[in-house]
This record gives sequence, C-alpha cells and structure tokens, in this order.
Amino acid sequence: MPDRQLLHLVIGGELSRVDSRDFEDLSAVEFVGAYANYKSAYDAWKSAAQRTVDNARMRYFIIHAHRLLDPDADGDASP
Repeated sequence: MPDRQLLHLVIGGELSRVDSRDFEDLSAVEFVGAYANYKSAYDAWKSAAQRTVDNARMRYFIIHAHRLLDPDADGDASP
C-alpha cells in the first residue's frame, strides 16, 4: 500500500519588506507546485529558493494544505 497522500503547496514571490510576509504583488506570486508529501515539497522549495538567493525580498513557502483540508487528521511530523 502506498504512503498516505499529504498535500503540500509551494508558492513564492517578492515580499513588500524583508521583515514581512506580505507579498509585493499578489498577481505575481509564483505557484511552484502541489506535492503529495513534505519531502517532495521541501525539495521544490529549496530549488526555488536557491534560484532567487540574490534577491533578499524573494521568499518561498510550503503550505501544509492537508492540514487545512482535514485539520483533525494526523499529519506528517514535519513543520
């Protein structure tokens, strides 16, 4: 039986300030992808973040969508 699917989304974009989580332009937010487990999402996040390392305001985030869809279910142990 395959591992349980735990949906994770990776998004990113330029923030309005380096000490903020507000995007400068929501229409420019990049959807990196949807992933069935944290490891795959982390690998995609890391790759995207490394591509933009020279821009201090560029940030990527992993959204644990499975927690939003079913907050009472047990999820993975990752942050």
